[in-house]
Amino acid sequence: MQVFKRRDGDEQPHWPIGPFKVRLPFVHYRWETAEMLQALIMFVVSLAMIPLLEKYLGLPYDVALAYVVVCGVGFMLPALLGVPFVPGWITPGIPVVLLFLGNFKPGPEAIQALFALQFLVFVIFLFLGVTGLGSTLVRLIPNSMKGGIIIGAGIAALMGEISAGGRLANTPISLVLGSLICLYLMFSVSFKGLTERVPLARKIVNYGMVPGMLIAIIIGIAVGEYEMPDVKFGITAPAFGEMWSYLPFSVGFPGLDVFLLAVPTAVIAYVIAFGDIIVGQSLMQRADELRPDEVIENNIDRVHLVTALRNALHAFFAPYPGLAGPIWTAVAATMAERYKYGRKAMDSIYSGGGTFWITGFIALFALPLVSFFQPVLPVALSLTLILTGYICLMVGFEQLSNNTERGVAGTMGVVLAVYGAGWGLAAGAALYILIERTHLLKFTTKNTVKGPAEAE
Repeated sequence: MQVFKRRDGDEQPHWPIGPFKVRLPFVHYRWETAEMLQALIMFVVSLAMIPLLEKYLGLPYDVALAYVVVCGVGFMLPALLGVPFVPGWITPGIPVVLLFLGNFKPGPEAIQALFALQFLVFVIFLFLGVTGLGSTLVRLIPNSMKGGIIIGAGIAALMGEISAGGRLANTPISLVLGSLICLYLMFSVSFKGLTERVPLARKIVNYGMVPGMLIAIIIGIAVGEYEMPDVKFGITAPAFGEMWSYLPFSVGFPGLDVFLLAVPTAVIAYVIAFGDIIVGQSLMQRADELRPDEVIENNIDRVHLVTALRNALHAFFAPYPGLAGPIWTAVAATMAERYKYGRKAMDSIYSGGGTFWITGFIALFALPLVSFFQPVLPVALSLTLILTGYICLMVGFEQLSNNTERGVAGTMGVVLAVYGAGWGLAAGAALYILIERTHLLKFTTKNTVKGPAEAE
């Protein structure tokens, strides 16, 4: 139970502090058991960043775990400061970030490059949050280029997993079955119909990726694709002291040339993140309409400011390939689904999000859980990226209204996935000007060649 309780039809109690609305567990919202149980499994996705930190930044495991703890602190900020989203990474941008980091040697050089990138992302979010210009900036980007950015991120995510020598080649059984199960449970039309008739199916879908991830882990261990976990008891010991040697304060700050190289990737990361904000806004609007007992205030400027704070935290104390994004779409969607069943199911949208990431943060120090999942971290990351790739392709093509836009976006997406953010943006801009504009810089063509389906 909480100290301050909400009257039906009011906003959840809070303490106003500047642009933020502070809410604490047991004070302003109750503890939610279902979200706690879900977080005890889903926190493994945050651990899945460790292999990338080891490979691209050259961090030892214990230092990478300390980075993940810093990320966990950032994950708790949105619910604390008045944002109703369940936060995550800028997941569709991870493959683009990895392409950028591939130009730098793991170690001090890569850490400096990632600092430059994440600092620029922080500046973009801060500036657009303070000025309220975020929506204006994204409106200026043509549909074909927005679609190309998202499609390119999706292609890069899938390519990283299915290419020769990728994780799919090394662990085909667990990854293929886990991916198919996740895709079926989350996107299948037939399973959606089943949830309307069978209560058990509805309960399963409320846990999003969890069933598919658990099955993939069990199968991977059973067939020998992953080692049997060596479960240890006690509390984890992230190497916070050693971590200082891997931060910009020790390895040095990057030069202006590195910042300039990071600009295209930072812009792409923001465009992807803004798309996530729109998705989150839609989820919250629907939840608000279904639950008249709570007024959900979804302030986009506050979302920008909190996301800026999280990226600043990372840039200086844990440069992160996942960056800090406004929403973890899969978890936010499943949480919104449970929220619609009323106060008994979930008292407040903030109690759900707050409970989830506070539990996820505590779980990072539970050695039995961390040691159990340590051998199977690659499958958690792979499933996240494969689902992200699928969602990006689905959402990217939704942005496009005709064959001209599809051609520009598809070509831009391939260039972006293969050659990186700078070449991708350049290709998209050139194709947009040459193909979509009937008169350069004046107006866009309305007469586009229709495909068979559009002609009908």
